[in-house]
Amino acid sequence: MGVMEPSQAWADPVRPFLDRQGFMVLDGGLATELEGRGCVLDDRLWSARLLIDQPGLIREVHLDYLHAGADCIISASYQATIEGFKTSGLDEDDARELLRRSVDLAQEARDVFWAATENQQDRIRPLVAASVGPYGAYLADGSEFRGDYDLSEDQLVEFHQNRWQVLAGAGADLLACETLPALSESRALRRLLEATPGQPAWFSFSCRDSTHLSDGSPLAEAVLELDDCKQIVAIGINCTAPHHIAGLVQIVRCVTSKPIVVYPNSGEGWDTASKSWIPADEEAPSLSSSCRAWHDLGAQLIGGCCRTGPQDIRQVRRALFE
Repeated sequence: MGVMEPSQAWADPVRPFLDRQGFMVLDGGLATELEGRGCVLDDRLWSARLLIDQPGLIREVHLDYLHAGADCIISASYQATIEGFKTSGLDEDDARELLRRSVDLAQEARDVFWAATENQQDRIRPLVAASVGPYGAYLADGSEFRGDYDLSEDQLVEFHQNRWQVLAGAGADLLACETLPALSESRALRRLLEATPGQPAWFSFSCRDSTHLSDGSPLAEAVLELDDCKQIVAIGINCTAPHHIAGLVQIVRCVTSKPIVVYPNSGEGWDTASKSWIPADEEAPSLSSSCRAWHDLGAQLIGGCCRTGPQDIRQVRRALFE
């Protein structure tokens, strides 16, 4: 038997959900739920700290999102990097093990959920996406919402490469390349994806308004650069204020036929100096009140990001099935 071409070696894990339901429900904020359960995340590692201290709590949150109706849960690896763990005193082997643990915890939660026959009623076996957060998350200074990096594209490839290899080999159904604020970073991650044949991923950007990435690049340009990559199964926006989502979805729809992924934050801002949440300037539309309209505009993978929880995801699933 000959060697399979990359296009023959894998199946799109998202497609069964879209074919059967017309959408896929994502989970909500992980750190938000951990903080709500008493965890103090005032640390450079943020929620990744719990991979060391309280991994069982991460598994519990994943399970709560599955019970709320999430078709896909995202691993606690957004702010988990080999460099970050080493800065916190761990060696490289331990850092790699913690990255693998982030995926293992999500898979364990999924397996527990799916083992109960009643949870299989009118459901497809949920997916696990391994989070690949941006370089700005490692910096822990809010750079993922500015994109003002001082690294070249090649340097970004080098930064992400070791973590990418671990997460791509950890057994997740796909990678979630998320909260990308800059064209240079999406280009770097595309290079790593194409060097990993058979690995599916979605790419989602953080945006500062209804037309631009956080670094000021046009969203349309960023999406167009990814459109011809077959391994990218969805493109869209996350951790962006809800009132920008409709305009951003329309831009994405105009330049790609790929499924569109959206999981906005609550509309609140994060003050990196005070490490506190800032109320939204205007009343932000809720996920439940907006998700149907976003779906009508073309979004098919829909969930929440910072400051959203299982109750929001439960309402999203209910609204999309109405």
